[in-house]
Amino acid sequence: MTKTKNSRRVFAGAALTAGIAVAAFAGAARAEDVSATIAGLPTELKAQYEGAPQKIGPSAWDKFTPPAKPWKWCHSESYQGNPWRVAVTNELKRLVEGLKAQGLVSSFEIADSNNDTSQQINQIRAFIDKKCTIITSIPGSATALDDAVKAAYDAGIPFVTAAGSVTSPYAINVDSNYSRWGFDMMTAIGKALDGKGNVLMVEGIAGHPIVAQERQGADAALKQNPGLKIARTVNGNWTANVTKTVVLQAIATNPAPIGAVWTTGSESRVVAEAFAEAGRPAPIITGSITGDALGYWHEHPDRFRFEGNAVLPGWTAETLFRVGVRTLEGQQPKLNTLMIPIPAVHGADLDTWYQPCMTPASVSVFPVPPTDPMPETLLDAYFAKPAPTPGWNYADVPKACAGQ
Repeated sequence: MTKTKNSRRVFAGAALTAGIAVAAFAGAARAEDVSATIAGLPTELKAQYEGAPQKIGPSAWDKFTPPAKPWKWCHSESYQGNPWRVAVTNELKRLVEGLKAQGLVSSFEIADSNNDTSQQINQIRAFIDKKCTIITSIPGSATALDDAVKAAYDAGIPFVTAAGSVTSPYAINVDSNYSRWGFDMMTAIGKALDGKGNVLMVEGIAGHPIVAQERQGADAALKQNPGLKIARTVNGNWTANVTKTVVLQAIATNPAPIGAVWTTGSESRVVAEAFAEAGRPAPIITGSITGDALGYWHEHPDRFRFEGNAVLPGWTAETLFRVGVRTLEGQQPKLNTLMIPIPAVHGADLDTWYQPCMTPASVSVFPVPPTDPMPETLLDAYFAKPAPTPGWNYADVPKACAGQ
């Protein structure tokens, strides 16, 4: 993630009073075990738990007996209405299909609840009735799925989440410190604006767990940058056309200069376009880098000012897949939430991420980091019985311009 000097030390105190929030369900003895487990992680992973908003506890799957093969893999999606979510599903499907080719998986089934939490709960329970071997998910709520997750646990079915944790102690959350990300992005804005200016806040889907986490971090950074003022907060739903509409509306009703746009999604290109169409100066834009944003930057380098990270759909699917497979193999995850570092992307480094196929229209093209952001040796630290992930080789990940 984007870092500034001493930001980690300050953030840990500002966002959560201190240290790591160990879940109450852990119990005193196990809470000590959790703290010891985190303390024993490699430095890069241990840092991800500092100031984390998630309640960290022991894994409910640390004694899991591997099920018989082939596995029945089921995936519960809460939304498929933007290219990022579609790309997650496509990459997860590619990886699971690879296991099918090896005879390790018998079937792969997807359900999409389209932002209807009640529907997602029903779909998860249907997966349980179908005796899925594993359920992976991007949850639509941090808390509403907990009973369904417990039902999966009672049926012996691991429930593994990505892009947002659930609060059930029976889940395995493959997550990142999005509160830390929100803090770092706002801190980068403060640095770029010399601590003073108006900031437009563009959040994702209202009520999504990641939205709350990112805003928690941003608010902590705002307290340390009193010269930054929020011009307005809007929801772009992590969708390009919605984001552009609400940004244009916000610009039209805020004649005062806007020095930066704090976003939590992959819509930085349409934000830049909105300011250009309105004849307003180009702001600093945070968020996650994408192919269309890199294409826009390549064509309009003076109109695109970026500081952010690479919260990539392929990377999200790949870590979800790898943790799921390792769990099914009986490698015994140590914690309920496995934190994955988010690669940083600085404005000065955009040329290293740009590829020739990327244009402002490349909304379904997402960059691929040149090296695995989560090497197998680093992922090993999260498991009691680590071993290489079957069906995984970073060299096989399709390049950003593959098929373009």
